[in-house]
Amino acid sequence: MRGEFIMPFINVKTNVPVGSDKEKAIKSALGRDITALPGKTENWLMVGLEPECHLWFKGTDEPAALVDVSVYGGADADAYRALTGKVSALLAEELGLKPDRIYVKYSSTPDWGWNGDNF
Repeated sequence: MRGEFIMPFINVKTNVPVGSDKEKAIKSALGRDITALPGKTENWLMVGLEPECHLWFKGTDEPAALVDVSVYGGADADAYRALTGKVSALLAEELGLKPDRIYVKYSSTPDWGWNGDNF
């Protein structure tokens, strides 16, 4: 199994409530959107969703989100830009967040553990 095909994790922190229907819609959409990063698929995607966090941005607690995308390996700037657009549109549609109230943070690592071992 080649590492570039596995191990993305997307964690969404937001200060708004998220009902179970919205959670499922966001999880499913992120599963589709992760393909903006070459070789990444929902088959290995882990999603975390943390609603109603204490989150302030630009000095206010107006609706906002921090999306943390972690990947084994990495991707190029164009792929990250494409995913940022998709994530921003998704959170605008599902949670009513304004794109200028969303941060998307990317991190990549050469080391990732799974199933009692590392890739």
